[in-house]
Amino acid sequence: MEGSFLRFYVNEIQKHHGRLLWEWLLEQGNRMGIRGGSAFRAIGGFGRRHAVHEDRFFELAGSSGIEVEFVVNDDEAIRLLDLLAQEKMRIFYTRIPASFGVINPDGEDPPAEVVGGSRDS
Repeated sequence: MEGSFLRFYVNEIQKHHGRLLWEWLLEQGNRMGIRGGSAFRAIGGFGRRHAVHEDRFFELAGSSGIEVEFVVNDDEAIRLLDLLAQEKMRIFYTRIPASFGVINPDGEDPPAEVVGGSRDS
């Protein structure tokens, strides 16, 4: 299948509607029927202000980044991005074209595209 790798970069203590933003994003993706999503804590990094944040500095506790990512079809990407726009959220993201599928799919997996006479996994 063709779609996008959609990744959001948020602060670990950033909240939206009283919930941690990374949890809220995963919840919204789940409600929309997106097949799956994950959140990962960064061990270090910097953003637009160029302040380096590392997990090991106690005085910077709570300032680490969280990456929230989904692999989505184009409709799912548009719906999720539209939701964030409606919520008036300012959030940095990346959207990268992706091919995806399941090797040895079962009955619960969506049908794969046929490419070159065989199922594309």
